[in-house]
Amino acid sequence: MPALALDGEMFTPDSPGYDAIRRPVNPAFRDVRPRLVVLCRSVSDVVSALTYATATGERLAPRGGGHCFAGRSSTDGILLDLSGLDGVSVADDGVARIGAGARLHQVYAALHARGSTLPAGCGPTVGIAGLTLGGGIGLLGRKHGLTCDRLVGAQVVLADGTVVDCDQDRQPDLFWALRGAGGGQFGVVTSLRFDTVPEPLTTRVEAHWSGVALEGLVAAWQAWAPDAPDELTANLTLESEPGAPVRATLFGGATLEEGPTRELLRELTDRAFELRAGLPYHRLKQTFADLDPPDLPERAQRTRSEFFSRGLSDRTLASLVSQFGAARTGGRRQLTFTAMGGAYNRVAEDATAFAHRGERFLLEHIGDPADPWVDRSWATAHADGSGRVYPNFPDPALDDWAAAYHAGNYPRLVAVKNAYDPHRFFDFPQAI
Repeated sequence: MPALALDGEMFTPDSPGYDAIRRPVNPAFRDVRPRLVVLCRSVSDVVSALTYATATGERLAPRGGGHCFAGRSSTDGILLDLSGLDGVSVADDGVARIGAGARLHQVYAALHARGSTLPAGCGPTVGIAGLTLGGGIGLLGRKHGLTCDRLVGAQVVLADGTVVDCDQDRQPDLFWALRGAGGGQFGVVTSLRFDTVPEPLTTRVEAHWSGVALEGLVAAWQAWAPDAPDELTANLTLESEPGAPVRATLFGGATLEEGPTRELLRELTDRAFELRAGLPYHRLKQTFADLDPPDLPERAQRTRSEFFSRGLSDRTLASLVSQFGAARTGGRRQLTFTAMGGAYNRVAEDATAFAHRGERFLLEHIGDPADPWVDRSWATAHADGSGRVYPNFPDPALDDWAAAYHAGNYPRLVAVKNAYDPHRFFDFPQAI
């Protein structure tokens, strides 16, 4: 059995600090206790851990941020913590090299110092690697595409310990697959290279409404937001909790000044909005960090979601709204509508592994794990859904997950899997 020599640290259940480092952000998996946690501080640490896991037959799970809805970044075997690989550097040509353990708050701050940014998410502790490998939706996406659309290269440690660099010219099939198939499928990504964009000044959009006619609001939003100019992203969230009226929140950002943004929003509704202009993009992200799916939720939540290539019908929308309301047990419910369209859809479905290039919006149903409403609400909306599911929102309840996550790209992904991980070392439920 090989020795595990490391530049980083190793934690067993008896080690000081074990409980702190083993816990993911997602509270649903905070009771999972790995036999070993390896905190990697070099690529050689990743190679050593993979060699050790292969020799011992231990399961291994890499972790960048620890937010995975399906618990794929937790294991009772060897947890590979990549947070020590968090460096961010930007070359003169605007290409950023980012360690796979970097979290979004680090990424945005480092890129801001160079006057650049990436289209990515809001949650400050979300890992850049997991976000990118599953696609990457965010407030600049309708203008600049998915996070993975800006990826120009990656370093990967394969199951046999081989370190490879991939891009359009080197290992092109692996590079194609890394852009949207989901994390942990083909190897352990240790660093990523991105073609950054200039950091824009933005206008922050937010509005809170109680007692609003939900059917009319959602109908107006779904007809308008996906077709708005690329410079504007406006997402809609409905929240319900016991003893309080349903609250609708519209939030987003625009790379437009306040006046043009306000005029565009008037096309949706004449209700009042709060607008804050002149914010550098990284500041806009900070202000919305608490409006994404909660970064540190106090209790476990269950999420199901689906993409929609057309709007909800009047009948489906009426049924969806009639079911929505606070659970009698005191649970909180949430419907989140995220606008797609724009640059997301100006990429061919087979150009990257991310196959969902013709969708208008994404709808999430979020509630207590014991609340049957989540499944009922999802099934109601599913009548009008495209059958496509965002790989970064894995759903163990899906009947045909391969088609839902990967659509027509699945056969090519299987071929890449067979080429780069023929013995299925990287395996989990719904893995390719």
